[in-house]
Amino acid sequence: MMGYGPQAGMSGLLKEGTKQLSGVEEAVLRNIDACKQLKTILCTSIGPNGMNKMVKSHMGKMFVTSDAATIVRELEIVHPAAKLLVTASDSQEQECGDATALVIVLAGELLEKAEDLLRLGLHTSDIIQGYEKAGLEANRMLPNLVSYELGDMKNVSEVSHALTSCIASKMHGLEDVIAPLVADACISILPANINTFSVENVRVTKIPGASVSDSMVIKGAVLTSNTQGVVKHVRDAKVAIYTCDFEMGQAETKGTVLLTSAQELLDYNKGEERNLEQKVKDIVDKGVNVVVSTKFGEVAAHFLDKYNVMMVKCPSKHEMRRIARSTKAIALPKLQPPTIDEIGKCDVVNVEEIGSTKCIIFKQEQEGSRVATIVVRGSTTNVQEDVERCVDDAVHNYRGMSRDPRFVAGAGASEIEVARFVDKMGEKAPGLDQYAIRKFAEALQIIPRVLAQNSGQDPGVMLSNLIAAHEGNNPYIGVDIDEGTICNAMDKQIVDHLATKMNAITLATEAACTVLRVDQLIMAKAAGGPKPRDMMGPDDADEAP
Repeated sequence: MMGYGPQAGMSGLLKEGTKQLSGVEEAVLRNIDACKQLKTILCTSIGPNGMNKMVKSHMGKMFVTSDAATIVRELEIVHPAAKLLVTASDSQEQECGDATALVIVLAGELLEKAEDLLRLGLHTSDIIQGYEKAGLEANRMLPNLVSYELGDMKNVSEVSHALTSCIASKMHGLEDVIAPLVADACISILPANINTFSVENVRVTKIPGASVSDSMVIKGAVLTSNTQGVVKHVRDAKVAIYTCDFEMGQAETKGTVLLTSAQELLDYNKGEERNLEQKVKDIVDKGVNVVVSTKFGEVAAHFLDKYNVMMVKCPSKHEMRRIARSTKAIALPKLQPPTIDEIGKCDVVNVEEIGSTKCIIFKQEQEGSRVATIVVRGSTTNVQEDVERCVDDAVHNYRGMSRDPRFVAGAGASEIEVARFVDKMGEKAPGLDQYAIRKFAEALQIIPRVLAQNSGQDPGVMLSNLIAAHEGNNPYIGVDIDEGTICNAMDKQIVDHLATKMNAITLATEAACTVLRVDQLIMAKAAGGPKPRDMMGPDDADEAP
């Protein structure tokens, strides 16, 4: 009887059903092609004139947006090489909150230029070495191009001016409305140590109706609900927050009560009610006149109304945490009278009607609040969600400004200037990596080219005009999307945050080099078993029409 003989080659090494691709043609170029496709999707969404993408998620929700972070998150990309670019953009989103599209588009353009060099016969190690040198040179040059530095982090007009470009790139035409709102909200909660500014303290509440220009900032927390009792307005509020249900407590252990008559039953119920009323009275004696809880029982609500205490039902733990942060209260897990340190304070707690929506507003008028809420109005849900994403990016930008207040010229001016220096560096480089360095300089030109293309201009003509202007020692010349010509970005007040741009270039370079380092793809066979049914798709039992 013959023994088992393993198969020769890779098929004998790996489990049955495993696929493997290796070499430049099969692995490297296929990875580059996947990244190019992702870059192509996002290219048309860059800049103030960027187009929206309509994405339907696996849950059936529709997204209409030009925000790169939202697009790549909802696309559910499965290609491993393209996922590396998505991971880099996620890192940019978490670190800076802006320029996620720049990371993917620049990395995709670098890989496209690398494909040309690979077809010319250059080895991937030479390309990687050149890209890494060029990336370091680009980040070394950018601080020398600083054109504006934010002087006062608490000046609303200065901060609005610094945030205008970030907002205009996403909501062109509304930057003059949104920028002052974000600036006011951020400054109102700015701590003494500006480096400890937290983006979590600026929240957005969406209320349908009116227009975006009717949006407002409220120094405090906002809940889109009504109070449960008859009390609708409290001034100089003392707030107690309970994470448990505010009702008759249940025993911690199970027990049996033997009742022999109807009178005993009545006495038992009255005894429980007296205990609950005593608890409410003890809480009121501490000065509390506003109670926040996840749920209020009917009997508890009766006693709270009896003692003129406002009841705020808040089932969301996140909203409860914001109320606690705004009022400086400490949430209690058990129904008990709070201590002085556990009671929060608020100047005014009242119910207001914004549009046709009842809102509970915890407003701090005298002392500074730790939470600010931007109430976003809008005609449609898509508009409100776009404004919310724009506000989130602007708040992240303010956090970045609090750490590094330096800015460079926008509108593609800084990219052209850096590309010019990197190209000169490539001319002087002695080795084969000089070709990769010069390709890196060409890849940096993708931003002004895309800005011109998305605004309906000829990108070739615009790029040649920009390069000629920069050669004439005009480092602030960028793309004017309104007039279709070149302009001085500083005269137009178009600036980009330095640290955000440097971080984006670093991540894009690292992502491109990581993809180029992969020379073999090994994919195991998918796990067995039936696949989950598509809830939005047709049923197998449905008859064809």
